[in-house]
Amino acid sequence: MQNESGENVDLYVPRKCSWTNRLVKAKEHSSVQINVANVDPVTGVATGDATPYCIGGYIRFKSEGDIALTTLVQKNDIAMLAGSAE
Repeated sequence: MQNESGENVDLYVPRKCSWTNRLVKAKEHSSVQINVANVDPVTGVATGDATPYCIGGYIRFKSEGDIALTTLVQKNDIAMLAGSAE
């Protein structure tokens, strides 16, 4: 919920798994959130900001966390490169 000035006033904002779009419950201790650094495509140096990815415990339990994270990062990298070429 937001107030008149547009600030979030909720005490808890649930996260969603970046791979399955399932909600991550507050008491789910097997989920992780990983921040991947953004890299300048020309120089290859980290820019200082990062892109967060949330992987749910369901995916990690099925041993698909590495595939999910790799695919998400590659899709985001291709989208960023396509955006910078325009």
